[in-house]
Amino acid sequence: MNRHPQLAILGFGTMGQAISAGLVEATGYPADRIRAATRHPAAGRTQAEVLGLALSSDAGAAARAAEVVLLCVKPKELKGLLAGLTASGALDHRPLVVSIAAGTTLDFLAAHTPEGTPLVRAMPNTPCSIRRGMTVLAAGQGVTEAQLAQARALFEPLGRVMDLDEKHMDAVTGLSASGPAFLFVILESLAEGGVQCGLPRAVALELAAQMTLGAASMVLETGRHPAALKDEVTTPAGCTIAGLLALEDGRIRSVVARGIERATQVAAGLG
Repeated sequence: MNRHPQLAILGFGTMGQAISAGLVEATGYPADRIRAATRHPAAGRTQAEVLGLALSSDAGAAARAAEVVLLCVKPKELKGLLAGLTASGALDHRPLVVSIAAGTTLDFLAAHTPEGTPLVRAMPNTPCSIRRGMTVLAAGQGVTEAQLAQARALFEPLGRVMDLDEKHMDAVTGLSASGPAFLFVILESLAEGGVQCGLPRAVALELAAQMTLGAASMVLETGRHPAALKDEVTTPAGCTIAGLLALEDGRIRSVVARGIERATQVAAGLG
């Protein structure tokens, strides 16, 4: 397997640019083996020039020369893009096609690409843009381990990568992809509490953000359940248990969990 397969990135917005930067800057992926295409090249021209990769509006030409095609367009744009690529024969050589479109199933991708095209569905999140992301992959029928490894290699420079069955992908979208927005609201609320208690706003925000980063790292690095880590902070008759009870009065667990549930339901309909 070529260590650096010819790659087409179709759609050069936030995620397309993040993946490109991760590959070129973090892994040494040769920029001349990446061709990006977008309907509005001017918007991504600066980043493309910094990375040294080719950027155009010709998705067909980029896909036709590629061994791996990464689809980074919005779900509503995907059907038209695939129809054009298929009609023009740009996918006739059966490259590995990886889609990050939320709510777009492997069955949908199979129905809009030439028969026998190897397909992988991926769901990254926005922290990938600073290489602290989480990406989940679901492989289609007939995808080999070597091809799945090619898909993993696209996202590993951007953070953690996990393989799951496709049936979980809508929940992954609701939790992992939408989750940063929920956490930003929680972070803002934590900082507001600090401001209410007299902290300067910038100080409160930095404390809240670093505390959240540290707490999340403890879960990932120790492998311990959050409840066990919580209990270690919660001393009898202390300030932490007093604050936790106030949060429980507001049904924080149910509200957050229901938010994930609702995001998952909407994600299922995006495709």
